[in-house]
Order: sequence, then structure tokens, then C-alpha cells
Amino acid sequence: MKVVLPFFATTDELARIRAHLPAHTAIFSPKTKPGFSRLECTLRDLGDELADADAVMGWVMPPGAFERAKNLKALVWLHSGCDELDFGMLKERGIAVANVRGANAVSVAEQGMALMLAVAKRTIVNHEAVLDAHWEPAESPRSEFRSMMLEGKTLAIIGLGNIGLLVAKRARAFDMRVIGVRRHPERGGENVDAVYGIGDLHKVIGQADFIMLAAPITAETAGFFDEDAIAAMKPTACLINVARGNLIQEVPLYEALKADRIAGFATGVWWHYTESVPASYHYPIPSRTGLQRLPTVVASGNRAGVASPGVISRVLDTGLESLAAFLRGQPMPRAINLDLGY
Repeated sequence: MKVVLPFFATTDELARIRAHLPAHTAIFSPKTKPGFSRLECTLRDLGDELADADAVMGWVMPPGAFERAKNLKALVWLHSGCDELDFGMLKERGIAVANVRGANAVSVAEQGMALMLAVAKRTIVNHEAVLDAHWEPAESPRSEFRSMMLEGKTLAIIGLGNIGLLVAKRARAFDMRVIGVRRHPERGGENVDAVYGIGDLHKVIGQADFIMLAAPITAETAGFFDEDAIAAMKPTACLINVARGNLIQEVPLYEALKADRIAGFATGVWWHYTESVPASYHYPIPSRTGLQRLPTVVASGNRAGVASPGVISRVLDTGLESLAAFLRGQPMPRAINLDLGY
């Protein structure tokens, strides 16, 4: 069996990968120096190695990689989200896919709490006021300076997977009431006071002081947090997103923030513009509306997933569980349902 790693693995990583896999497994990782990130590479970096690869494990598949990998049987995708993948093609070719859901859940949950605290306590605008030597009265009428307490407030978590449940656990430490929405509400959720189905979304939103999105993005959930969902929010409520930018419809969110119809927005992820006009619209901007410049917005640049020390190692070890299982002829842990997309 042959495994291709479409990233620039370190010597230590290659040793750990070999130690996890069956003996005599052929392993290829490009040796050339990466340009910006060692977690990405080009088709040229991989040469002809994909042609007889049985499995691929990595963070990216360069354009043309699937076409070249005629023998591919398994893909271990070192992300929790799989929305970049062509599920129809994978299903047609019979390529099994596993992700690493849960591997970075602690890091992302902590980032979610940091974002919630930052938007609630107006951390950024207060920091900037200090830098500018600007004094603001304690009872300022300006919305961007009105902070909120978490104690006794209701947090609604949309998506009670690994990340959502870890956020719930941490929110308990702040004495918050936690409610959640998930596809299968009958599964409940530890540290969650009440669990609802997606049909009760607006009912849940209307109860919440803080709403955190932790759901996967699929054909069903893309843009689901729309104008009606935003209108269902309390004017004193804040929205936090640690999932995918495209879960939220950007224009109604921008308009609500601009008009002070909601209290704030915090996000660690940004919109990805597909099928845009012009077709080559790929400028590296987080938002077409410039939403990130509003004073009630707090943001980070997708830093939660692998930015913390040790998270890349945890992601690799999680992926290796699935890769080793595939090579042994066993079902892969964390295999995704190609019909559902997660």
C-alpha cells in the first residue's frame, strides 16, 4: 500500500507516521521547501507519486490531484469541515473519506469563549480607546462601549458536536444557562439545559443573549442563519461564529449591526465567495461589506484550528487512527457520510 502526504512533513512527523502504519507501507512526502506554509503544496511538488497512491492524508488536495490519483481508495482529510470536497465525485469513485473531528475541538471551544468574552466586554474598542487616550464615561450611551455580563445569561449553541459540547461545559463555569439546537435533539447534550431540533431555531434564538454557531456547513446549512434568524435575535444579543463564515448571510448581518438591531458579532471564520462576479473574485478580504470594521465586531483570522502549540500533532495522530485502520482493511474512525457531508 502507498500513502501520499500532500504537505511538507517534518522528520519527527514522518517517524511518527511510520510507527503508526503497517510495516512496508510506502510513504511519500514532498522534499522541496514550501513557500508560505508547510501544510500546503502544489501538484508539481507531488510529481507522479499520486498515480499509484492508495491513500492520501493531508490538509489540501492541489487542483488536479484527484484526476491524477486514479488508484485512490481513501482520503484522510486533516480538517473537521469537509465542505471543500466534491462529495459526488468521491461517492462515484468509491473513495472513503475520514476527517479529524474533535482533534482541535478544545482549541476552537476556547477560542469561542474568548470571542464571546471579547464581544461582551467590548475588549477591542476599550483597548483602542486606551491607545488613543480616549476617555468614555462609565454610563456611555454609545453601544460599542456597553458591556455585558455572562452570569445568568442564556447561551444558545447551534450544533452540539465536539466543539459545541465543550463550549457548553465552559459556559457552565460562567453560570450561564445553555440551550442547544441539533439535527437529532433526542441525543441531548451534556451540560446543556435544553436541546431542540432545527425546526425550533427561531424559538431558541429568541431566548438567547448569546448565540454561538458550531455547526458543520453543508448544502442544508449554508446561509441558514438568514435575515429571519437575525430578526429573531434580541436587540441586546450577540452572535458568535466558530464554524464556517458561509453559515451566515452576510448582508442582513451587516445591516443589523450597522443599525444597532443586535448588540455585536464575534467570529473566528470568514465568508468564502463562490460563483462570484467576476468569476476570478478571489481577493483576500474577510468581508465584502467591510463588516469587520464596525465597532461592535470582534474577529480573528481563522487562528483557532491549528495555531495553538500541539494541535497539529493532535490532528495528525487523529488522522493516523483512520489511515492505519484503512491500511489494515478496517472501517475508518470518523468516516464521513458523503450524502450528509459530515
